[in-house]
Formats: sequence, C-alpha cells, structure tokens
Amino acid sequence: MKFKHLVLAAAAPLALAACGTPSDAEGTTDVATAEAGAPITAEEVAAAQTAWGEGIVAIGKVFTEEGDVKAAAEKHIADFYAYEGGDTVLFKPTLAAEDQFRGDADEALSYFIGTEGTEDKGFAIKPWTAVRWENEGTVTDGDSAMAMGNYYFTDTDGNDTKVEYTFGYVRAEDGSLKINLHHSSVPFSS
Repeated sequence: MKFKHLVLAAAAPLALAACGTPSDAEGTTDVATAEAGAPITAEEVAAAQTAWGEGIVAIGKVFTEEGDVKAAAEKHIADFYAYEGGDTVLFKPTLAAEDQFRGDADEALSYFIGTEGTEDKGFAIKPWTAVRWENEGTVTDGDSAMAMGNYYFTDTDGNDTKVEYTFGYVRAEDGSLKINLHHSSVPFSS
C-alpha cells in the first residue's frame, strides 16, 4: 500500500505541471487527463477549477468582442460538465430562484449566457476578468471527488463577488474530470 501512495505522490506534480497550457484563442486551458480508471487527485481538481474559471472569463471576453458566445458557452459546458457522458448532473447555480436546478446542457447554457423572458441574464457574460478559488477542502474517493469553499469572481471594475460552492467530479472515459455536482450560493447575510 505504501508503494501505491508513493507512486501517486510522485506522479501528482507531473500531472499538475502538464495542466494549464492554452488550447485556443479564447484563452481557455486544457487540463491534463489521466487514464480513465486512474484515481482522481486533489491536484487534478485544483487544475480543473482553474480551467473552469478561465472558461468563464473566456465566455465573457467572447461576448464583449461580439463573437459566437453560444458556441463558447456550449464548449465550456461540454468540456467541464458530465451532461454528454449520460451522467446525472446536479447543477444549482448561484443566481437562480425560479428555475433553481439545471438538469441538462440547454438549461446550463441558459444560465451562462441568458435567455430572454427568463430569470437568466447570463452569468458568464457579465463579464468577469478573473475567478479565484479558495478550497475549504477536497475529498477524493478513487473515481470521484468533491471540493467545497469560496470562489471569487472579479468584475471589470476590479470588484470581487464572493460565492460559496460545492463541486463534485467524476472521471470521463477520455480521462478528463467532469462536473456532476455544482452548487453555488451567495453567502448568508443578516
């Protein structure tokens, strides 16, 4: 058992070093992928979080540059959420009261880029200039992982919006991490 942990500990920095290389002009990053059956590591979760935040920033940039924001958001959803893999995705976005839960990719798309006549104003098209993560903790359990904490979305004036989150991850067939649980909420204030 010690040997298994030693091998994983030695491999983790290599996997982390492979993360974060630009993949396209929108500034999103590819997250290094492991073999489909490999245990999920906390380092992979952190890399997936960083890439997710960069994807949100990229969607806003595409919107402000009057590009194809729908295509950018669809790519983000396909890259980071387990909808396409047939897994159940439990998605409770921050700014949702009427349609609280987003069980499919189309509902997630509406949240990220907005839909006229709904409460969805387009969270990702605000735009945001950065997303910073502060994990309270990450739990890995072989083929799944969960992370909880606060993330901060920086707007174009440099102001941060603090949001609480819980994300769950599973490993896709291609070895990448996909979100199967996303719960966000604005902190309670009395």
